[in-house]
Amino acid sequence: MASVSFLPKLFRWVFAILAVLAGFGAFCVTLVYLINPHLPPGTHFGPLNVDIGGQPGTVGLRAYNGDSDFTLTAFKGTITVFVAKAGGLLEVVKHYGFPVVIIQLVFFAALFDVLRRLFRNVGEGNSFTRETVSLVQIIGGGLLVYSVVSAFAEGLFLHAVYGYFADHATVTISGTTLHLPEAGHFRMPHGGGSPFGSPIFFSGLLVLALSEVFRQGLALKAEHDLTV
Repeated sequence: MASVSFLPKLFRWVFAILAVLAGFGAFCVTLVYLINPHLPPGTHFGPLNVDIGGQPGTVGLRAYNGDSDFTLTAFKGTITVFVAKAGGLLEVVKHYGFPVVIIQLVFFAALFDVLRRLFRNVGEGNSFTRETVSLVQIIGGGLLVYSVVSAFAEGLFLHAVYGYFADHATVTISGTTLHLPEAGHFRMPHGGGSPFGSPIFFSGLLVLALSEVFRQGLALKAEHDLTV
């Protein structure tokens, strides 16, 4: 019995620590987002040797006309990606990417806190109570809401980044220059931008279904107690 009672306490403290870490991370990212740092004009580095797909490549940032151009080569120079005005790409990533990270961290902070409260009840022997069922329902509903909100935010981020690449990036493959299609023709990969393509959405449905089973079981238990 001692080992059974130890696990809920362990999970309670683990989720409490994770909730604090996620909340602190959300605070730090929000602070950086509000400060809004910029890439200093003329920033440059490299070219640096990197590993890309198991093959040697290089990345570099070259100062040009008050901004910086980014160059990536892969597969022994067979593929080259050149992005003009990389500072603008950083601004796009900050403007659309930071909110995605903040949404994720806030969600995980809330989720871990609810799980902490849930395992607190389990540790106290209150597994089948109205409060516990409500916490499970909150988890299921939170997963559904998060899947919709995060899909929308990630969709905006991917469209914005691709739009910038379409306007400023040039891809060269074996000496042949390719230009990306316009952003209006961009299609999200693997159902991206839709919550129905996320396993989190279906996990939320499953948790809500289980919470309804627990709720009805609790109601039957209450009726049985009254009958006795």
